[in-house]
Amino acid sequence: MRADHALPPAIAPADTGLPSPSGLPAAGYAGGAALGYLLDLIAGDPRRAHPVAAFGRAAAAAERLLWRDHRGAGALYTAVCAGGATCAAAALDRAVRRSPAARTALTAAAVWAVVGGTTLAREARGIAAALEAGDLEAARARLPHLCGRDPQALDAGGIARAVVESVAENTSDAVVGALVWGAAAGVPGLAGFRAVNTLDAMVGHRSPRHLRFGWASARLDDVAGWPGARLTALLAALAGPDPRGALRAWRADARRHPSPNAGVVEAAFAGALGLRLGGTLSYGGRVEHRPVLGAGRPVRVEDIERAVRLSRRVCALALAVCGAAGALRETRAVRPGKRRRGRRRTSGGGL
Repeated sequence: MRADHALPPAIAPADTGLPSPSGLPAAGYAGGAALGYLLDLIAGDPRRAHPVAAFGRAAAAAERLLWRDHRGAGALYTAVCAGGATCAAAALDRAVRRSPAARTALTAAAVWAVVGGTTLAREARGIAAALEAGDLEAARARLPHLCGRDPQALDAGGIARAVVESVAENTSDAVVGALVWGAAAGVPGLAGFRAVNTLDAMVGHRSPRHLRFGWASARLDDVAGWPGARLTALLAALAGPDPRGALRAWRADARRHPSPNAGVVEAAFAGALGLRLGGTLSYGGRVEHRPVLGAGRPVRVEDIERAVRLSRRVCALALAVCGAAGALRETRAVRPGKRRRGRRRTSGGGL
């Protein structure tokens, strides 16, 4: 958004094609996103009154009201919940549009609320510490905080593999995907992506209750997660110790995974770290035989820390890329308005 110039038209500065200090919000999207990302690094997820948790409670209440064993009911539910969150964020963004400082603060708060890189790393490292101490039961107790697999059937190697796969997938879902949509659409994009991702986690699985009702949420999450997953895989290849291995595993194995997005990021992480992911796993008592991703060795406990470090590098690079893209979006939004104002002043001269 562009603030009005304080100078009268006769002595307004010439249009150089670059945004003036008053032409963009203070610090812009890039500055707000960086501040929010820094808050996540320092404090992690908000401990109380987490907006995502509040959204989850509202979505659960809406499910109780709207549930029918039908795809149409699920589509309505998805539209109400995801659309409501996006519209609320758009209203907040519009309310502060005339205050550059408030817009930057709102962007920072939104990024802090929707990204979860610090919590992801903390949970993964907590499980790794339990495994290194030989406390398998403690590791099993913590695993549900990170993913939905049945922990009781897993040994130390199985838990380590589950953690590495979850770190890879959630690097995209919990951080990069949100930053991508924030760069594309600002605060409404951040809120909309997190709403869709949360709905998928709530109703997008293949349980008898949600097989049809959750179909729309799951498909919308696939669409929303598509660009973030590809950016995550690309950055994992750039930031990992084996770029060629990451690209090779991505190209060879990703399409065999049942998820169009998780397969991409898990394959890239597997190749970058020289690991072999995938295989048999269990969700809610249902056994699945996933394809093998990567041609490396089986996962060991120490690979959890390697995966976390790669995730952190990927997230930092994504912040830089998405911050630049968001700044470019804002610049393009400002320039047409400046040109239109310039034409009006010229036409009104009449000398």
